[in-house]
Amino acid sequence: MSKPIFEIVDELPTGGVTVSALRALDFLIPGQWQNLTGFTNTIRAVTGETDESLIQQIGDRAVYLFNDKSQGYQRALWLYETVSSASGLLGTAALANRIGQDTFLGFLKNFTPKPEKAQSIDLCVKLVTELVAFCQINGIPGDSIGDFLAALGDYSSESLMRMAALVSFDGLIPLGPTFADKALSALQGTSPSELESNQTFSGVKDLIPGNDSAGKLGFIAQSFESTKGWMNNFVASTGATQEGLISKVKGFVDFTDDKVDYLGALLDMNVKYYRHTGVQTLARRLIERAVAEI
Repeated sequence: MSKPIFEIVDELPTGGVTVSALRALDFLIPGQWQNLTGFTNTIRAVTGETDESLIQQIGDRAVYLFNDKSQGYQRALWLYETVSSASGLLGTAALANRIGQDTFLGFLKNFTPKPEKAQSIDLCVKLVTELVAFCQINGIPGDSIGDFLAALGDYSSESLMRMAALVSFDGLIPLGPTFADKALSALQGTSPSELESNQTFSGVKDLIPGNDSAGKLGFIAQSFESTKGWMNNFVASTGATQEGLISKVKGFVDFTDDKVDYLGALLDMNVKYYRHTGVQTLARRLIERAVAEI
């Protein structure tokens, strides 16, 4: 890793588009997410500890655990970071495709993915990335769908916010209320070679279970299908709607009603919720384990 974990946590933004986007989702999970930034500050918030020497000890132990390559923490961070940057590239491509349809730059649409299919695969790959990162952080086999589903029911704070953002920004806004069915159907109509050309999949495929692209495609479909019920229940229980979310997004992204088609791509390019909340989850888990071991 290029930077130590404490520096990565210290550098998390306290404002900007990503933080505004996450705050806009507070109405779905009121009070669940605070934008915890700063390594020492996170230790204090997670442990309630005020003794400076103990805070230092906890921090040192957390850094040691993160640096231990036999643990999955660095791989989890790599997944959060990679899926964020790959998704941004997908957003750029999808936006080029929309512009291609709307203006004289028509030739662009022949070279970029169709937004809805690309967005569907992106959503499915992001969900699987969450599952694999969860397994890495918890030291369990990467294909433990059952463990992940059991844990999902207890998700809270930044982990729950990440799932809320996934459902909202990658599901409801670009694909509408039947996003889960749409995404699964698009995935089932995807060939292994088509999956390989998806930027988000290419970024994280090395850590997705499966011997080859066909095996990985099967695992992604199985994971998404298993989690579909949780996502649909989340939408039903929070009352989230495409229209409601779009009106919230207008608070921090400038767009007009006739350009709503562009919104999913704009969010992919600008809202790095996956990395932001992923780093926060990682810091919390490292600190919790460090405390338990001291």
